[in-house]
Amino acid sequence: MHAPSSSRGVDIGSIAAAIAAISIVGFGLTLSIPLLAIELDQRGISSTWIGVNTAFGGVATIVTAPFLPRLVRMLGAGPLLMAAIAAAALSLLAFKVTDSFVLWFPLRFIFGMALCVLFVVSEFWINAAAPPDRRGLVIGIYATVLSAGFAAGPMVLALVGTQGWAPYLIGAGFFLLGAIPVLLGASGAPAIEKDSASGVLSLMRIAPAATLAAFIFGAVETGLINFLPLYGLRRGLMEGEAAILLTVAELGNVALQLPLGLLSDRMDRRKLLLGCGLVGLIGSALIPFLAIDSWAMWGTVFVTTGIVAGLYTLGLALLGARFDGAALATANAAFVMLYSVGLIVGPTAVGVGMEVVNPDGFAWVLAALLGFYVVVVAAQMARER
Repeated sequence: MHAPSSSRGVDIGSIAAAIAAISIVGFGLTLSIPLLAIELDQRGISSTWIGVNTAFGGVATIVTAPFLPRLVRMLGAGPLLMAAIAAAALSLLAFKVTDSFVLWFPLRFIFGMALCVLFVVSEFWINAAAPPDRRGLVIGIYATVLSAGFAAGPMVLALVGTQGWAPYLIGAGFFLLGAIPVLLGASGAPAIEKDSASGVLSLMRIAPAATLAAFIFGAVETGLINFLPLYGLRRGLMEGEAAILLTVAELGNVALQLPLGLLSDRMDRRKLLLGCGLVGLIGSALIPFLAIDSWAMWGTVFVTTGIVAGLYTLGLALLGARFDGAALATANAAFVMLYSVGLIVGPTAVGVGMEVVNPDGFAWVLAALLGFYVVVVAAQMARER
């Protein structure tokens, strides 16, 4: 385990291919999750079963991620991404033509596996291709594009609606469009010569500041996106105002990743991760005390959401600085697995929090998750000092 050498040149085509792959993941997630939920609701499926079916995508990620370093070594990053793009496009179309709800479970699993491959392999690729002295900048661009992809899915649904074939065809078409830069950049894809000596769990112990950042980001971000509009409604906002509050939060994601990435090229990334955790903790704890329709609230959710998203950006950059080759691919698999666990834990914990303390349990649970992260990272840094 060592940092890659800084002597090689920058392959722009290779970096563009990885960034294209992640934009597909962001778009695919935020287009498919609400679209498929609405489709099932219109078919008369209960909200409980819709939730169980959606969670199958997360289960697919946790099952698939540990095998990906070996698959990259055997098949190559380029061919594996192309297969995942094809599987994602075909399974998205298959949802529309499959009447049996039982068959939606294997379909959701295949779709989740495809998105997992796109996530892990593109993140390994971007980390391997990024020059060490500009790693934060490159990953900042990558995270910004991912956030833009997240924003694009709901925008498409707002434009074309959720009825008929249009959203499915647009989604599948977008996946296939993203294959073009992957094809063009495939020759520059990083290779893995041998298997990693360390497993996923041991890498979590070696780099807790980086890998745990993915879990906290997944939990806090998903909890916030799922429940911020509901929190706004319970504190007296109209539906349109609650939607604007969420939009402001998402804009923070897009706006702050590049500055954080640039900053991480100039200072200790673990100190920056600790700082992001602290700012997120303070921002979350402030939310119950601010007027819900004030500029102070807008500013707080903008900064808090953007800074918490920075945990993902900086954690990814820190992995690239610490590992290379098979160890980097395994570390990226651990990163995405923990992110997926966060997707399951976050909304559940925030939902329970709002039941226990209505509505401010929303903010207290987010603050508790970020407080846990701050304690773990500060303790690790103190031990090493």
